[in-house]
Amino acid sequence: MAKKSKKKWSQDVTANSDAMDLKDRVFKERSAKKIAKSLQQSAEHSDRRKASPFQSAMSMLTFYIVPAGKGLSKSRLITLDRAKDELRKDFDKPPKR
Repeated sequence: MAKKSKKKWSQDVTANSDAMDLKDRVFKERSAKKIAKSLQQSAEHSDRRKASPFQSAMSMLTFYIVPAGKGLSKSRLITLDRAKDELRKDFDKPPKR
């Protein structure tokens, strides 16, 4: 019987997403601005996404947060949540209420 990979399916999707090519370790960045800028650039330069660049970038960030959230520190979750706000600014979208 083959050994099961310890890698989670969400890690595989993030690494091999057909939606956009992400910078390595983008979600490990300490700065919310750097995370948002990298996601914005990836979304805008992708010719494989199905939604708008903003929707694709926000979806990828949310997709990372939801399954990983249980294992992330409170400060990490705050940084990733701030990255959402930065994405909204970068795409000239209104802030979340």
